[in-house]
Amino acid sequence: MPEEVPLKKDRDDRARIRKAVLTIYLATAAAFLVWLGGILLAPYLESRSSPWAGLAYFVYKPVCHQIADRSFSCFGRPLAVCARCTGIYLGFLIGLGLYPLLRGWGRPALPAGRVFFLVSAPILLDTAANFLRLWDTPNAGRLVTGILWGTILPFYVMSGLADLVLSRKKRLKSARNCP
Repeated sequence: MPEEVPLKKDRDDRARIRKAVLTIYLATAAAFLVWLGGILLAPYLESRSSPWAGLAYFVYKPVCHQIADRSFSCFGRPLAVCARCTGIYLGFLIGLGLYPLLRGWGRPALPAGRVFFLVSAPILLDTAANFLRLWDTPNAGRLVTGILWGTILPFYVMSGLADLVLSRKKRLKSARNCP
């Protein structure tokens, strides 16, 4: 009989972890869809001469240079981010879709370091070569390298957020149990 308590506790811990990871996943997906929607909202608002268009573009200015020639257009106006950033965000969306298929809802683990470097190499090489003016990648190429890199990011985001939330819950629980 004494072994049943640890098994139940282990089962309860796994259920708690699954619930936390699923909640984090859903919150991340919801927040990300709002962020992605804003990328399309900015050119839409500008095409309608809305006074809110400037604010919509301003929100994305800290994360992207927003050079019009390096951006795709929608509604006759450039997106709120460049082609490479668009690729990163689309890749993130793809990665979010792949996450439950590849990781499930158990405790998240980081991908192997070599996977990160392998997936990061194309965007690093392309960005460096463009910066050094060795070549000028067309927007389609920027999009592809962005998608490739963005696809792995949810695996790091989910792992980091889950670790943060679960370790915080564990600290709070142990603080409540202290005399």
